[in-house]
Amino acid sequence: MEMVYIFWIITIFGALIHLFLSKKERTKNRIFEIFLLWFLVIMVGFGSLFAFFGHVFIADMVAKMIGWPTGSPFQFEVGIANLSYGILGILCWKLRDNFWTATIIAISIFYLGDSYIHIMNIIQVGNMAPGNAGFALYNDILLPIILITLLIAYKYTSKHVKINNI
Repeated sequence: MEMVYIFWIITIFGALIHLFLSKKERTKNRIFEIFLLWFLVIMVGFGSLFAFFGHVFIADMVAKMIGWPTGSPFQFEVGIANLSYGILGILCWKLRDNFWTATIIAISIFYLGDSYIHIMNIIQVGNMAPGNAGFALYNDILLPIILITLLIAYKYTSKHVKINNI
């Protein structure tokens, strides 16, 4: 679970360093773009690849951490889904515009669906395992909110910049 914190730290500090070192003007649009880029590549891309590794190669350990039974083939399916999101996130480094939107829609549906399952598991059986409740759950809710908010702000300021430059 500590890796989730590391991904957040890398994302935020990476974006701040990127902004500081960038030679481009620091407009609102540029700030949203850089933070969105780092959230997509690190949190979605590398974070999902890390989740893929866990669900596929150390599935029983991950299941225990979530408080779920071990040996389920669904672990592999979740791992493969995470692999696809990881690849999408990393591709966001080069592919932009609507690709970012599609990636954010995909990961947000997945994460919010995860959060629903975790909340229902807490309500129905009281599963308070670290991988089911706590920061893992908060991450499943918080990341889509941040991604959607950054995307809206980025798109809005992008249109606003174009209008002002006419």
